[in-house]
Amino acid sequence: MSKPKEWNPPSGRDGEGLTGKIGRAGSATGRLALRPVRAAAHAGRDALSDEAERAIDGVMAGPLPEAIGRSLVEHQVVRRLAVSALETSAAKAAPTAPPLDLVPIEKLVRRALDDPALQRMLVDTIHARLTGELTDQLVQSPAFRRMLASVLSSPELRGALERQATGFTAEMAAAVRRRARKADDAIEARVRGLLRRPRADPSPTRYAGVATRGTALVADAILATLGFLVGGALISLVASLFGTLRPAWLVGALAGVGWSLVVLAYFVGFWSTIGQTPGMRLMRLHVIDATGRVPSAGRSLVRLVGLALAIIPMFAGFLPALVDERRRALPDFLAGTTVVYEPDEPEQPVGWS
Repeated sequence: MSKPKEWNPPSGRDGEGLTGKIGRAGSATGRLALRPVRAAAHAGRDALSDEAERAIDGVMAGPLPEAIGRSLVEHQVVRRLAVSALETSAAKAAPTAPPLDLVPIEKLVRRALDDPALQRMLVDTIHARLTGELTDQLVQSPAFRRMLASVLSSPELRGALERQATGFTAEMAAAVRRRARKADDAIEARVRGLLRRPRADPSPTRYAGVATRGTALVADAILATLGFLVGGALISLVASLFGTLRPAWLVGALAGVGWSLVVLAYFVGFWSTIGQTPGMRLMRLHVIDATGRVPSAGRSLVRLVGLALAIIPMFAGFLPALVDERRRALPDFLAGTTVVYEPDEPEQPVGWS
């Protein structure tokens, strides 16, 4: 029985077979199909390269290189890198090799950094026009303005400013009190020296003298006048809706009555309730009766009358306080009261925290 013939693909140009033809056709088709892709890739790569070059040129033309240079110099990056590289080289050297002495190298680097010419160059770089332009751009940037607005509107900053203002006012008041109390003793000592009437008890006294009481009275007069002016202005504004008040003597009489009522309410009200007016509180003074308590409304009214009588004859009613052991003036003798110092509170340190 004869063997079947094996099929061999035809060779040669005419006998390459169907498979070869299909392969060549597919390869040619693939090349044709990928040609636009390759062209697009080459074009994209060129465009990306151009864009990268432009971006790098823009960065190098801006303030970034100068800023990096200043940062490298300020933080001594070159010196640290040199020392680190030398230490690494010494560590990788053979164990038998002698250790590398870095002291001379460090001195050399420090000498270079201390060179006046290098320092002048760095100063010129910092004060260059580019630095000013960079600062202007930073200050005018929206991000910087938002950050500045956030800091200025923060409750921490407002609280710190309030504490500083309060502390400043307290320090001023404390300084005025100290000076006034020294003036109390100095004035009394001068008058007693002229009259040859020294104090029976030379130790510091708790009773207020004429300087502190006079300062408190001036502050109270200012506050009472302001209250009267504000109240009178409001009353005049409301009365103007119905016309002008006449005659003039009636206006003056009403103003006098109003002033008297304001003074009466101010002094009698404060003395009989808390024992001190705002001016006395500023100077840390307190008015008390014979029992050490706050005077009553009637006693405070008598004291107010004595105050007026002491002021009318050119303040002569306060002269007895210069020679009395408890520094009492005419109002105190009439009402049976005394004015004493309050102990100063310990001053707290004022800070931003």
